[in-house]
Amino acid sequence: MTYQIIEEDGFKFIEAGKGETLVLLHGLMGELSNWELVIEHFKDRYHVVVPILPIYELPILTLGVKALSRYVHRFLKYKNYNQVVLIGNSLGGHVGLVFTVAHQEFVKALVLTGSSGLYENAFGGSFPRRESYDYIKEKVEFTFYDPATATKELVDDVFKTVNDRSRVIRILTMAKSAIRHNMSKELSKITIPVSLIWGKNDKVTPPEVAEEFHQLLPNSELNWVDKCGHAPMMEHPDVFNNYLEKFLDRILLK
Repeated sequence: MTYQIIEEDGFKFIEAGKGETLVLLHGLMGELSNWELVIEHFKDRYHVVVPILPIYELPILTLGVKALSRYVHRFLKYKNYNQVVLIGNSLGGHVGLVFTVAHQEFVKALVLTGSSGLYENAFGGSFPRRESYDYIKEKVEFTFYDPATATKELVDDVFKTVNDRSRVIRILTMAKSAIRHNMSKELSKITIPVSLIWGKNDKVTPPEVAEEFHQLLPNSELNWVDKCGHAPMMEHPDVFNNYLEKFLDRILLK
């Protein structure tokens, strides 16, 4: 990443640009670099902020999607942000949903891509062969339609993370919290505009998950990305950015 991580009052984040604020929320194993091409595309017209979710810092007994939502609330209040567009991938989308249900007054619109919150087919309950680099490589490749998207650098980062005992315990705790926290009965409360940008070949949160979100969110649109897995902003950034740009133009510039 070419952006410097800012540390202020216990928060870590990167930011670029000026204008309406877009807050990007990364996934459970996500890196800030996952959003790099989104930041590059929008920083000339928007204020783009990516908080680092404290998955490895929060007390493990309270770790869960609600704890991360409370963290986002504290961060937005600290930065005095209001009426932001929340954009979340995977777990980040789930956190965005929980936050929006609780604090819809902070959110002008919501964008979900490969979001958990209804159903996900992730790593499962454990990493049975986490010492095997090839096994982890296979699991990372599972995330994408094109296995080549799982670069050596990305696989190296995941391999290092899951072989850190403290971190892997937190990852599994967080994953179980996300699976337990099904939001189907709460989604009707979200009345702001929602854009679903979904990989047509997502194996982690399959297409039927996007269709269910679309059905349950009263003010939503559904956009498909062909030949794409769980992270459209990484695998097909031009298509993702085009969908996002049209959505932002519609809701912010009208």
